Amino acid sequence: MRKETSTNALNEKMISDSCGMAYTLGVLGGRWKPAILCRLMHGTMRYGELKKSIEGISERMLVAQLRELEGDGIVRRMVFPEVPPRVEYEMTELGLSMQSVISAMSDWGNMHRSLSADRIAAEVAV
Repeated sequence: MRKETSTNALNEKMISDSCGMAYTLGVLGGRWKPAILCRLMHGTMRYGELKKSIEGISERMLVAQLRELEGDGIVRRMVFPEVPPRVEYEMTELGLSMQSVISAMSDWGNMHRSLSADRIAAEVAV
């Protein structure tokens, strides 16, 4: 991804180290991570099921986001020694501890999404 010694990466680390919300958003943030986490909150999923359930995500992006989540200890990857190989993903205990945060963010978004759309429509009409 990004070079760890870049000014941007160092600034991001400094903010993340001093602000819990920034750290949380760093772990959860991105276009696809929320969609992945919402699906895994309901239980273990095979890679193919996860890919089919998230419309528009490329294989490359799904793999990258899953690796980041796995690296942060949020998701566990399980490979079964079968032919063909079976790979499943599930939330770790740490990941499951974020359920209330993810649910609260989802509730807030659902509540305010239509308000934002209404506000934009009103501004365009003026």
